[in-house]
Amino acid sequence: MKSIKQITITLLISIVLLGGIFLLARSGNTDNPAPVPSGGIQASLKVAEPYYDFGSISMASGEVSRKFSLKNDSVEPITIRKVYTSCMCTSARLFTRDGSIGPFGMPGHGFVPAINRTVAPGEEATVEVVFDPAAHGPAGVGRVERSVYVESGNAQPLELSFSATVTP
Repeated sequence: MKSIKQITITLLISIVLLGGIFLLARSGNTDNPAPVPSGGIQASLKVAEPYYDFGSISMASGEVSRKFSLKNDSVEPITIRKVYTSCMCTSARLFTRDGSIGPFGMPGHGFVPAINRTVAPGEEATVEVVFDPAAHGPAGVGRVERSVYVESGNAQPLELSFSATVTP
C-alpha cells in the first residue's frame, strides 16, 4: 500500500505535467489577434464551395489537386495569418496578389509559419490543396476526408474540405 507521501508526490507530479501540457498547447497561438473592424463585426473570408469530392482516385495515379477561391466581401482588409492541413497526406499553397506562399502541412508534422498575407476588400485569394493518395501506403485505401484551415484574425478558421475514395 502506498504511503500518503508517495500519493502526494504522484499527485503533484501529475498536476505539474498537466499544467505544462496546457501551457504548451496555448503557446502555439502567440500571434496578436487582428483588430475587430469598425462596427464590432469580425470580417471573414467567404468561399463559394468549401467542399469537393474527388470521387474514386488511384494511388498509382499520384497526387490530385483542387483550387478553392476565397473572397473578402467585407469593407475591411483581412489578414490571413496561417494555413494548415488536417493530415500529412495533404498540403496547401496560398495565392494572393502578392504571389504564392507554401506549401503548408499539418501542425506538428510540417512547417506552419505565420504568413500574414492581406486580402483587400473585394479581392480574392486562392488556396490550392494537394492530396497524395499513396501517403498512407496500402492501409490508406477506402474513403478519406481531409481539411485545410485558413486562419484570419479573430474569426473561426475557414475550413476547406475534400473527400475521395482511394483505390490501389
